[in-house]
Amino acid sequence: MEGGIVKRGKRTRGALKGRTVDTRALADVQKLLNEAQRETGVEPRRRDLLIENLHRIQDQYGHIAAAHIVALAREMKLAMTEVYEVATFYHHFDVVKEGDKAPPALTVRVCDSLSCELSGAGALMTGLKKALGDGVRVIPAPCVGRCEQAPVAVIGQNPVAQATVDKVKPLVAAKKTQCTVGKYVAYAEYRKQGGYTIPAECLAGRRDAETLIKTMENSSLRGLGGAGFPTGRKWRIVRGEKGPRLMAVNIDEGEPGTFKDRHYLETDPHRFLEGMLIAAWTVQVSEIYIYLRDEYAGVRAILEKEIKALQADPPCPLPPIFLRRGAGAYICGEESAMIESIEGKRGMPRLRPPYVAQVGLFGYPTLEHNMETLYWVRDILEKGADWFAGHGRHGRKGLRSFSVSGRVKKPGVHLAPAGITVKELIAEYCGGMLPGHTFYGYLPGGASGGILPASLGDVPLDFDTLHPYGCFIGSAAVIIFSDQDKASGAARNVMKFFAEESCGQCTPCRVGTAKALQLMQAPSWDQGLLEELSAAMADASICGLGQAAPNPIRTVMKYFSKEIL
Repeated sequence: MEGGIVKRGKRTRGALKGRTVDTRALADVQKLLNEAQRETGVEPRRRDLLIENLHRIQDQYGHIAAAHIVALAREMKLAMTEVYEVATFYHHFDVVKEGDKAPPALTVRVCDSLSCELSGAGALMTGLKKALGDGVRVIPAPCVGRCEQAPVAVIGQNPVAQATVDKVKPLVAAKKTQCTVGKYVAYAEYRKQGGYTIPAECLAGRRDAETLIKTMENSSLRGLGGAGFPTGRKWRIVRGEKGPRLMAVNIDEGEPGTFKDRHYLETDPHRFLEGMLIAAWTVQVSEIYIYLRDEYAGVRAILEKEIKALQADPPCPLPPIFLRRGAGAYICGEESAMIESIEGKRGMPRLRPPYVAQVGLFGYPTLEHNMETLYWVRDILEKGADWFAGHGRHGRKGLRSFSVSGRVKKPGVHLAPAGITVKELIAEYCGGMLPGHTFYGYLPGGASGGILPASLGDVPLDFDTLHPYGCFIGSAAVIIFSDQDKASGAARNVMKFFAEESCGQCTPCRVGTAKALQLMQAPSWDQGLLEELSAAMADASICGLGQAAPNPIRTVMKYFSKEIL
């Protein structure tokens, strides 16, 4: 390390063999990389910046031509196959092979995940293809993190809420492709409200790390990205590892039904950034990497602006902060796959052990956190551990941000006591069911959390409480469906998502999800074969995607068997 910056070795190799570099494509790539260096002050030819460089080409030309892949490989001194395999791994890179036709200049993506499907995404897709013609590409997209606004279409990077053909068509004609940013608490206003007082006190020696860790332990705050690991314990573990240590913040909010992170970042981003700095100081990390899903273009604009404002007038010395852009891969929500992606690679989960707390980003011990976990740090330290732990129902502790979508009057992010039941959540926070709809079932934890019937609507929603029923709360993405829907159809939708999003690294997940989807298309399910397949996926998959994919199958067979006989 030098000056708090982790040094990374630079690979050297001889002259690249293979395809001849096109001089025009090389000039294009060199121009983009030189512009990036002027803007950021960082050498863009580093290996870990490969995905960032692919984004620059995609943003500039609307696709990535084969000639640009060859040129980028030359500039970064990488094998062409290495660049190609990364570019083709991620959904948002349009790689055009030599001789193939480039896609239309404008793409409209229609979310086809469960909440949007319930709201008519299929009809929207058909209508847009007919109305927009051949000059515009209309394609389905996995969850875009706006389930409360279903159905959603995205024009370039501009999301359209409650989309209809009549809403989208004039925006396409006007080429409204950029996401607009609403009102939020900016840096100056946040500082006036007492923001960043705690990091300044930490750096001034008025707070000590042990007290902070004990406060977090006593608060019962757990990881809010889905895993639920106790926050204070994680800080203690990583702080105990030999330095240098790094930090990676996971905002790859790709679980269908989840949008809480986006909500908080669009309204109060500095509350998260302050919590991030407090955690970084407590654990003594040298660099911070924020990994943001590519679908959140508006959030990216906010963070870019507000991090610059923070760095221009810092309340205390800051560690280096790097904002990295995902490229459309659900698997990168898994912590080790996210780390691989930050390093500029395909988002393939790592085998464990070692865990990322021991050997993480660039091989260093890494503190990995979900955005919302860090969002609550300031409030807990200001108000005390008992304030956070004092919330809760039915014997549970803490607060949960429930992303609620589906057949309710008031979908959205609802901050409620941990342990609240879904019936209480619907009645007290969501305004009840939509007119003409009767509560029939729900997904308590997004696509991978399983599906429960209304008869189990009094089960407390929290970590561990749902396990006896074959479900889990995960990131608290609650999707409500009614007597006008079928649980079997919901299970098919999420299994299609898993099959498309499997990284392909392990056979149980890659083959199992595709085979399960095929079996679930039948009017009558082969339950014996599906259970055998589910057991293989759950027991032998490398990461949580394959391990949790059977949950919708098993819960439908257990609680909604009449639909599949």
